[in-house]
Amino acid sequence: MEVLVVGAGEMGRWAGATLASEFDVAYADRDPEAARAAAATTADARAVALDASETFDAVCLAVPISAAADAVADHAPRADRAVFDVTGVMAPSVAAMREAAAEAERLSLHPLFAAANAPGNVAAVRDAPGPVTDRVCDALAAAGNRVFETTPAEHDEAMETVQAGAHAAVLAYALAAEDVREEFATPVSEALSALSRTVTGGNPRVYREIQESFSGADRVADAAAELAAADGETFERLYREANANADANADANAGGDGAEENEPP
Repeated sequence: MEVLVVGAGEMGRWAGATLASEFDVAYADRDPEAARAAAATTADARAVALDASETFDAVCLAVPISAAADAVADHAPRADRAVFDVTGVMAPSVAAMREAAAEAERLSLHPLFAAANAPGNVAAVRDAPGPVTDRVCDALAAAGNRVFETTPAEHDEAMETVQAGAHAAVLAYALAAEDVREEFATPVSEALSALSRTVTGGNPRVYREIQESFSGADRVADAAAELAAADGETFERLYREANANADANADANAGGDGAEENEPP
């Protein structure tokens, strides 16, 4: 059984390498050299032309969020049995797959980590499950990932907090922080500086697409403005609210950063 991975960027290469335990893998990318390079690093994989007419048992879309709907429309017809994506947004991707592959098995996946930090948690919407998509999930689990089920609405709402909001908060600190001597560092500032290096060490286009796709940054900005304007009593109330929220969300926010390096096909 062969899967075509459309998009040979970081997340596409991760998908292909992970699926290689269960599938033969082919890569296609708008940059043929990227597809060939990905194939060279995946056991028994091959590169194919992006616009070829060849069909495959399954097609995996590993493209940027902004390209997801068009990529599904273009490449889902190449799937004989199943189509799935690892694009990072679920409601638009699931809707596009339903339209373009109404008779096929359908699955939307979001690895909540950069590929270099694998394995980790993988959100899954089993929109039209079957033996091929089950095999995809089995390959992910066999590689040490925790695949958990969600809905498109729940996933996309969660991304407002764990991606758009979290990234905005870290980037705002990085932009606002003054250069101070190392001796002045506190445990909190050291942790924020480390997070700043993690977020700013990626691809700005990836983070831009997250901010454009999910709200959440505006709530961070509003909360910061409220704190900055608070009198003493108001600040203590906000502090207690923050403490309650931190306790409630500690488990949900644990783990590595979830911005992926999806490259356009």
